[in-house]
Amino acid sequence: MSDRRIRVITGHYGSGKSEFAVNYAVALAKQGKQVCLVDLDVVNPYFRPREKVEELKELGVEVISSSIGGAAIDVPAVSASILKPLHQKELDAVIDLGGDPIGARVLSRFYKDLQDEEIDVFFVVNAYRPETADLSGALSYLRRIEETARQTVTGLINNTHLMKSTKVEDVLLGQELTQALSKETQIPIRFVSCLETIAGELPNDIEGEIFPLQLYLREQWML
Repeated sequence: MSDRRIRVITGHYGSGKSEFAVNYAVALAKQGKQVCLVDLDVVNPYFRPREKVEELKELGVEVISSSIGGAAIDVPAVSASILKPLHQKELDAVIDLGGDPIGARVLSRFYKDLQDEEIDVFFVVNAYRPETADLSGALSYLRRIEETARQTVTGLINNTHLMKSTKVEDVLLGQELTQALSKETQIPIRFVSCLETIAGELPNDIEGEIFPLQLYLREQWML
């Protein structure tokens, strides 16, 4: 993966962006990189990397999260340690940003700190989320996040899914929407992410890098 050192993952809440962010961070760690996962998802968080701190530490990923202790506490408090990857250039950072334009506001707080950094901002598309189910909705959501976060989206991620019931047809349906969004915005499709069990069934010529996912955040008993 040849992306920039600091990567921000954003999109509609419930789109699967946090699961992608965790998988992305683990993939970087497997390449031998020093990785920190910054959990800035402090508004409407469904699945939180900060609940898996010990498990991720064993996989080589340091989690930076709320300044208030307690994995199950939903308080919009951001730790100043988010600045760690900005000061320590040897770190690769993955930032899990809040899942709507309001959540994206957290990143704008660090606008001045990020001005001298080259960062990637990846927008996660899930065609089954109500506000991003068509081109106009996805485009509006993307632009509002850009405006609020004061950052420009540099890549798209098709992560269309129905959780463990996802089929190849679902991913391909989401790919149509992601391609339309890419054409409209001239933003490239960076990844097509889906469960490991169906990744091998996707067309080899699909636009974007196929990124197989493990479910690190979703408990085994969940659908």
